Amino acid sequence: MALSVNPSALGGTVGGVGDEMGDEKGDEKQADIGADIESPLGDNPRPVHHVYPVGLVVEGRRCVIVGGGRIATRRLTALLDAGADIQVIAPDASPEMASMAERGLITWHRRGFAPQDLDGVWLVLSATGNLQVDQEVARCATERRVWVASADDPSASTASIPTVLRRGDLLLTLSTGGRSPALAAWLKDRLSEEFGPEYETLLDVMAEIREEQKALGLPTESLDWRRALDSGILEDVRMGRIDAAKEAFRACR
Repeated sequence: MALSVNPSALGGTVGGVGDEMGDEKGDEKQADIGADIESPLGDNPRPVHHVYPVGLVVEGRRCVIVGGGRIATRRLTALLDAGADIQVIAPDASPEMASMAERGLITWHRRGFAPQDLDGVWLVLSATGNLQVDQEVARCATERRVWVASADDPSASTASIPTVLRRGDLLLTLSTGGRSPALAAWLKDRLSEEFGPEYETLLDVMAEIREEQKALGLPTESLDWRRALDSGILEDVRMGRIDAAKEAFRACR
């Protein structure tokens, strides 16, 4: 399981989009989350991919979604929020996806997948519910060196789409490598309780103080951010005492 934080306003890297990769059909059949976790000692263990966490800037770049069902629709929404040029390849689509196409938000090609659909593409997400089709998409993508995330076959994927929790520009991501989307969803719920909307405000305050530091010609690392955060600033933010929080940061110069 991987957890990454994207404090982009504080000088971190750009965050990614998405939702935990994996076949949800198995998760729906098992209400017990513990039963959904596969043992590495099982008869048919999945190959382990050690992923490199990275955020993709997809704004204005062509991305393909193969499939028109529930999982494909959810992944489409995240890509749309990121400003991608989305091409959907599917004979049929969910009502939400069809509505997006009617409004011109996406381009829907009402047919099956063809290899040339990946020409000039940056990223492809495959969620057809048909393992053979998803494997063909993955094969064609790999041949073209296009990043591919397959919902039904994570082992054939070259990209992993994590579960995401956003608080403004603060981005928390969770991934189980496609082994248990149910666990990722459960952990997201726990993180949602821990990281409330006050963290978005906290990030805004810290970004403002950071810009203030630079305007004064002071290096941003000269401020003891950790000591400031440990001083109870979050509670000030939670209670709406924003000016007090800013002064507490300034006191740690």
